[in-house]
Amino acid sequence: MDGHEAMRAAELGEAAYMEAAFAGTTAEMKSALRMSTARIGGDVVTVMADDPTGGFWSRVIGLGITEPVTASVVDEIISFAHASDASSLVWQIAPRAGGPWEELLAARGARASAAWVKFAARPQDLHADASTDLRIAPIGAADARRSGEVMTEGFGMPMDSDLPTWCGTLPGIPGFRAYGAWDDDELVATSCLFVSHAIGTLCGAATLPAYRGRGAQGALMARRIADAVDAGCEWITAETGTETPEDPNPSLHNMRRIGLVELYERRNWIWSADSE
Repeated sequence: MDGHEAMRAAELGEAAYMEAAFAGTTAEMKSALRMSTARIGGDVVTVMADDPTGGFWSRVIGLGITEPVTASVVDEIISFAHASDASSLVWQIAPRAGGPWEELLAARGARASAAWVKFAARPQDLHADASTDLRIAPIGAADARRSGEVMTEGFGMPMDSDLPTWCGTLPGIPGFRAYGAWDDDELVATSCLFVSHAIGTLCGAATLPAYRGRGAQGALMARRIADAVDAGCEWITAETGTETPEDPNPSLHNMRRIGLVELYERRNWIWSADSE
């Protein structure tokens, strides 16, 4: 597997689905959460000025992949953040991205933080386990709102906010395909596939705590991979957080188990508006 090509697919696939999630949602959600997005220097910048999580959704993704990171690009991104009332930005830059980006970010007050793990593979190299006692099916309009609630609760994000409504708009955004796992008539897990430029990105996967360990995510991966193949995807990509013995991450093991190749750990850099 070509490492540079895999990195390009992994980073640009993630950038594309984040851009679509912000730009493609409803005008009501954009206003309620004060959402904005821009493409600067070949990357995607998303800002959620009223983020109930305190900063998870304001991000810089894909920088240094299609063109090197420069001081002028970093400063343009920061100017956009200020204009959009972002209190902070999470810079998610691949370790082999072009340009002296670590030096540039540190000079502007950004600090290294937690890391995510990036994965990619060719579809023919994957072997997801579809066995589960839950029913797996696409999420239609009638279940979209509930899928947003499951996603928000599954990720441990604030339920008393506009996030469940926003997440519930994803199934209706072009490029997204949403899937759920049901226990009888109750939706207990959800996930998305985003397809763009022959890249299928596995994203937005969450299971309610009481229903974990029943194979929901493995089965949802199998369904999404099959549909990505049918859509002509040449790459399957995903990302998740790192783990420690004290804080294991089942998603990390699920991705390894199905054959996704661990490309690299990508360190988050946090820039705060008051750090300059």
